[in-house]
Amino acid sequence: MILEMKVPSPGESIKEVEIATWLVKDGDYVEKDQAIAEVDSDKATLELPAEMSGIITLKAEEGDAVAVGAVVCLIDTDGVKPSGDAPAAPAAEAPKAEAPKAEVKAEAPKAAPVQAPAATSYAAGTPSPAARKILDEKNIAPATVSGTGKGGRITKDDAVNAVPSMGTPTGGSRGSERTKLSMLRRKVAERLVAAKNETAMLTTFNEVNMTPINQIRNEYKDAFKAKHGGLGLGFMSFFTKAVTRALQLYPDVNSMMDGDYKIAYDFADISIAVSGPKGLMVPVVRNAELLTFRGIEAEIKRLALRARDGQITVDDMTGGTFTITNGGVFGSMLSTPIINPPQSGILGMHNIIERPIAVNGKVEIHPMMYVALSYDHRIIDGRESVGFLVAVKEALENPVELLMNGDAKRALEL
Repeated sequence: MILEMKVPSPGESIKEVEIATWLVKDGDYVEKDQAIAEVDSDKATLELPAEMSGIITLKAEEGDAVAVGAVVCLIDTDGVKPSGDAPAAPAAEAPKAEAPKAEVKAEAPKAAPVQAPAATSYAAGTPSPAARKILDEKNIAPATVSGTGKGGRITKDDAVNAVPSMGTPTGGSRGSERTKLSMLRRKVAERLVAAKNETAMLTTFNEVNMTPINQIRNEYKDAFKAKHGGLGLGFMSFFTKAVTRALQLYPDVNSMMDGDYKIAYDFADISIAVSGPKGLMVPVVRNAELLTFRGIEAEIKRLALRARDGQITVDDMTGGTFTITNGGVFGSMLSTPIINPPQSGILGMHNIIERPIAVNGKVEIHPMMYVALSYDHRIIDGRESVGFLVAVKEALENPVELLMNGDAKRALEL
C-alpha cells in the first residue's frame, strides 16, 4: 500500500512550511515514528515523523515551500526492510551510473564559446523589466552584469544572482557564500521591520543597583538549588516578578492596539527572548503573575531547554502580552530592544558592571545594570512608560519588601 504523507498543521495561523532538511534519502527504508525531515514554519522548526514503516519516496526538495496538507513524500508500506549488506551494492554502483552525466556536464562549458558572437547583439547587456527592477534595488549597474539570456540579455535570474562590486582585490581570500534564509529567520526579519515601520516606538532608560538581588542570591542560592531539585536562582525570576508587578500598576503597558481599539489584559503572559540553534525564539511564560520564584525559574528552564534542543512548539510561542530580552548574557551594556508585535512593550536587560555611584553623599562601588523599555507611543504615554520602568527599578532594588512580602525564605519556598 502506498501511503501519502501530508504536511500537518503546526498551528491555526500557519498555512505554509518549508522543508529545511531531509533526514532520510529517497528510497530509504524508514520506521514508524522515525524523524524523516525538519520543517520550518514562521514560528518554529518541527520534526516530521514517519506515519508508517516502509520505503520512502521524496516528493519535495530541501528549501521547497509547501502548503499545509500537501503531499511531501510517499511510503510504500509493502516495502521490505533491506538487510545490512543490501544497500552497499546500489551505493557502489551509483557513481558509475552518474559518470555519463558528469561527462555531459563537463562538455557544457565547451559549448559556451559558440554563444560568444551573440554578445554583440543589440540585446546584449540589456536587462528585462523584472531584472532592471532587481538591479535598481541592489544598486548594481547593468553594465557590470553578464547576461545569459538570448543574445546576451540580462535575465531575472542573472539579476537575482548578481552581487555588488567589492572593489579591486589586493590579495588574500575573498570568497563569499550565498545561502537562503530559513522561513523562521525571514519571518523574524519581516516582523522586526514591521515593528519599526508600523509602530511609534520610543525607548526610555534607567539603571538598577543589583546589590540587593546579589545579596539574596548569595545567601539563598545553594539552599534554593538543594530544595528544588537542582533549580538555579537566577536573575530572570526577579525581573519577571518586577515586571508583573509594574504591569499591574501601569496596565496600558500590558495592552495592545487592534485597529481603533485597545485590548487590555488582566493577566501577564511574559515572552522570554532566547537564542536557539535556529535563531531567535520567544517562548511564553503563562500567567507569570501567579507564579512563585521557583515556578518562574522552572518554566523558563523548561522552555529554554526545549528551544535549545529544537523541541519548541508553536503553542509555546503563541501569545504573550509583554517581552523581556536579556542582551547582557552576550555582554551588551546598552541597547534599544525592538517591540515584539502586536505587544506594546519590551524590557531590555544588560550586563552587570561595577561602577561608582553616590550613596548617602558618599561614593561607593556597586554592581549596576542599565535597563531599557521600548514601547509603542501610540498607546503608551511618557508618564506610563517612565513610571513603569521606575516601578521595575524600585522592585529590583528593594526585592524583599516589594516582591517577597518581607520574607525572602518564604517567597523562595525554603
